[in-house]
Amino acid sequence: MRRFDMRLPAIVRIDEDAADFQTETQNVSARGVFFYLDRTVSTGTQLAVTLTFPPQITLTDSIRVRFKARVVRVDQPLPSARVGVAAAIEDYEFLRPGDGSDFFSAIQ
Repeated sequence: MRRFDMRLPAIVRIDEDAADFQTETQNVSARGVFFYLDRTVSTGTQLAVTLTFPPQITLTDSIRVRFKARVVRVDQPLPSARVGVAAAIEDYEFLRPGDGSDFFSAIQ
């Protein structure tokens, strides 16, 4: 699967914490995403990630996509650096403007 180097704004919700973390993707493919976090996560952790695709990519209005993903690789950094996270996309949905529903509740 081809990866695209894309710096997209992302909000990551870690299921075990129910906390949101703002970050930016490093690359995206049809089956996965790679980004950095300021905290450690374990392989197998379930995430909800919301990406915003800007008009330059969509050729129309910005589009937000939220997907359920599972961490498949964690790149441990040197001390005090961010942690690289590779996650496989398991399910996704396109969000309407103003849709802020809880994704984990919706899929269960």
